[in-house]
Amino acid sequence: MVPIPESSLPRVIIIGGGFAGVKLVKKLKKLPLQIVLFDRNNYHTFQPLLYQVATAGLEPDSIADPLRKQLEPAHNFFFRMGEVQSIDPDKNTINTEIGELGYDYLVIATGSRTNFFGNVSLMQHAFPLKQIPQALDLRSHILQNFEAATITEDLMEKKSRMNIVVVGGGPTGVEVAGALGELKRSILPKDYPELDFGKMSIILLEASPRLLGGMSEKSSERALRYLKKFHVDVYLNTLVETYDGKSAKLSNGEHINTHTLIWGAGVKGNYPEGLPEEAIERSRILVDEYSRMRGSNNIFAIGDISAMKTDEYPNAHPMLAPVAIQQGDHLAINLKNALQNRPLKSFKYFDKGSMATVGRNKAVVDFPGKGTLGGFPAWIVWMFIHLISIIGFRNRLIVFLNWVWNYFTYDKGTRLIIRKFVPSKLKKQEAEVF
Repeated sequence: MVPIPESSLPRVIIIGGGFAGVKLVKKLKKLPLQIVLFDRNNYHTFQPLLYQVATAGLEPDSIADPLRKQLEPAHNFFFRMGEVQSIDPDKNTINTEIGELGYDYLVIATGSRTNFFGNVSLMQHAFPLKQIPQALDLRSHILQNFEAATITEDLMEKKSRMNIVVVGGGPTGVEVAGALGELKRSILPKDYPELDFGKMSIILLEASPRLLGGMSEKSSERALRYLKKFHVDVYLNTLVETYDGKSAKLSNGEHINTHTLIWGAGVKGNYPEGLPEEAIERSRILVDEYSRMRGSNNIFAIGDISAMKTDEYPNAHPMLAPVAIQQGDHLAINLKNALQNRPLKSFKYFDKGSMATVGRNKAVVDFPGKGTLGGFPAWIVWMFIHLISIIGFRNRLIVFLNWVWNYFTYDKGTRLIIRKFVPSKLKKQEAEVF
């Protein structure tokens, strides 16, 4: 058994300390409930800025915060670091690596993990970007490649070490490619003056006809234009068929020599074993308008893992942080209503818009309705929204000071190989948050 004190209060177990889980805990702590949060890490990660850790713009402690620091003290709240391996809905228990525990209410907020769509070669050799360790591995790998490029006399090897391919034209891929373009244009030539950066290629691949498919066509066109200014080559309607760690074969028949392929082309739900098959669709948990799992009255799912279908969102809500935060807030209201035998309220997503940054002074913003914004004003909006969304004043201050320093000095001071990255024969793509 997981060591949790006995209590006469109903027990709510929350699996996952991401945006949805943290929001829910904060809203529940004043209710007559015993709350137990499980996460495989002891920290919350602000995932929208992971790419800046990978591209030497920020250190990981500026986008992560200990869960105990955020959520304690509270007499009825307990955090346990451990992986939830399975759920038994019939017994109302969860099985973890540190023991078994029963629940009155269970909330699954386990987020998402990288989806390689069954491509084994990409699983083995591509770099995902969903967790802090993955971002640090990528940063070290990129810098190690430039160090290796300075000592090799093989021109093809040198170019392959410098070339970087980014797969996926969504916000993650666009932001990673733009950040790499900044490095190539303003920073790396100072560090490696003996290398010819005119021969370095940054290539962004997108399978669909345009970038940022979830945003307006105007924002898509702007993003494409901005990326070209950062010397990023964009290939649309192009897939990666295979990648062996040194050469990527594309669907157009072309081969690109590169030691670095970054995968940002898809995610899928990440849930423990034991849930009924009829409650799962496309790796997400089907829920009703109250976030209850199909076929259950006391199991809920929120955030990326949940698939709530409505008339407005027939294919379920998008897997975005604002959705997760609003669902956490809403479920807290419904759990309070359940305790007071009051009717539950249906969830209604309030879309505040979407955005993506492409690099210095360049971003795109779509406002609800038809309004769009680009360039420097959009970049300011993007920075402001991300700053106020980061948890903790210290983290906001560190990120802000880093951004100011980078802006005025054209320097990213975290170009450190803290731990060397050593490729394995088969990289295990780990589950995301539970």
